[in-house]
Amino acid sequence: MRRSRLKYAGLAALLVLGGWTAGGTGQASADESPTAADTEPASPGLLQAMQRDLGLSKERAEARLAAERTAIDLAPKARRAAGSAYGGAWFDAASERLTVAVTSDAPSTTVRELRSTGASVRTVAHSARELDAAKARIDRLPAPSGVSSWHVDPAANTVVVNVVRDKRADNDVRRFVSRARAAGPVTVETVAAAPRTFAAGTVGGDPYYTGNVRCSIGFSVHGGFITAGHCGQSGASVRGWDGTHIGTFQGSSFPGNDYAWVSVGSGWWTVPVVLGWGTVPDRLVRGSGEAPVGASVCRSGSTTHWHCGTVLAKNETVNYSQGAVHQMTKTSVCAEGGDSGGSFISGDQAQGVTSGGWGNCSGGGETWFQPVNEILGRYGLRLHTA
Repeated sequence: MRRSRLKYAGLAALLVLGGWTAGGTGQASADESPTAADTEPASPGLLQAMQRDLGLSKERAEARLAAERTAIDLAPKARRAAGSAYGGAWFDAASERLTVAVTSDAPSTTVRELRSTGASVRTVAHSARELDAAKARIDRLPAPSGVSSWHVDPAANTVVVNVVRDKRADNDVRRFVSRARAAGPVTVETVAAAPRTFAAGTVGGDPYYTGNVRCSIGFSVHGGFITAGHCGQSGASVRGWDGTHIGTFQGSSFPGNDYAWVSVGSGWWTVPVVLGWGTVPDRLVRGSGEAPVGASVCRSGSTTHWHCGTVLAKNETVNYSQGAVHQMTKTSVCAEGGDSGGSFISGDQAQGVTSGGWGNCSGGGETWFQPVNEILGRYGLRLHTA
């Protein structure tokens, strides 16, 4: 019933994306302790993945990770400092600095304070509060299938509505766009395809199963793990890679949200690790600091394993065929069926669980995740960290 082809053979099933189920349930021995490379966000494997997926040199990848860590720490401080003049923030890959938008009525002392932190400051017409209010009004509109998603873009200082390219001329899409423009500052962009969730039918690998659906474990929490809501309903039983019982869905929400948590028992337990699938060393999870727009992020899933990209947008409403899902983060990372529920991580900081997207890992695409801190807060869970 057990197998041990992974480095941490004893760390049973829980960590990420069903991948840790391949490890069995035995206790890890002392000589299986993480090496120095495992504890460093800029491990050789992670740098190689960033070079492959982001087109960076090793030196630029190292510098970017360090700059993003600084931006993650700075972002909440900048928001507090800007107060009501806050217009959003994003990581600028060219300058490797956090950019903070403020409205023209921001006091000069506030601007100086922001610049003293090392952040760039940009003056914009609309505050984040105004843009969020416009998006909230759009959230209340019924959306046709030809509308892919919508989100606040802080750099453009507008709400971006994404329309499927070959549906632009549809009357229902035109009506939605017209009503959206009436809600506030709106820009319309096109995307190649409509989003879909990334659950899959039962196949081999390192998954977890609910009924005939295969998904991926996201992050360990004390008492279980979090994953995507569309993978199973509350009360549903969960099986590991070997068919044995792992636990039960204790909470699940989809659509509207796309998150769930599974309690763990029957000899399985949790560990603060994300599977690197041999591409990178298995990642220790040390916290859940939120990466800004523009930062690099990587995903681990039971189908396509380890891939990296950047954060494209936050608080995006995604219009799946099953219904809209709110407060999602959009990325340039690819994914495929069976990757649903899997981990998004930036360095050693948990970001969220894979929801869905469009495209694949052969031709590229975009993928959304539900932010981890929202899930923890919703269910009162505590992230299992190293």
